[in-house]
Amino acid sequence: MTEALKAHLYSPTQARQPFEQAWMLAKSLLMAGHRLTLEVRPEKRSDAQNRRLWAMLGEISQQVDWYGQKLTADEWKDVFSASLKRQKVVPGLDGGFVICGQRTSKMTKGEMSELQTLMEAFGAERGVTFSEVE
Repeated sequence: MTEALKAHLYSPTQARQPFEQAWMLAKSLLMAGHRLTLEVRPEKRSDAQNRRLWAMLGEISQQVDWYGQKLTADEWKDVFSASLKRQKVVPGLDGGFVICGQRTSKMTKGEMSELQTLMEAFGAERGVTFSEVE
């Protein structure tokens, strides 16, 4: 089975045709014995948001000492995403701690905007200079 239907919707009036198409496709595939997955969800982060995220993380990692340590961009991503979502921290198997966190690749555009706003506020408190990312 290679048939799939994907639509990006921005207003309620746009939804009618894709939903009708989805129903026709789902009906025919189900009648043919296929099992299907239907997913309706908010749009995920954009490529531009992702580029800006990594630029900001890189700048923070270069300019901020965190309790006497330099953290990598990946480590800062964990710190910020855990802070945004108030994630749980549990002891690791061999010592240390593990953040049970949110993957930024799963964030919606709104969540990614919140994360970057948090990072901007953090950077402003610590004198981080952010460059413009297109």
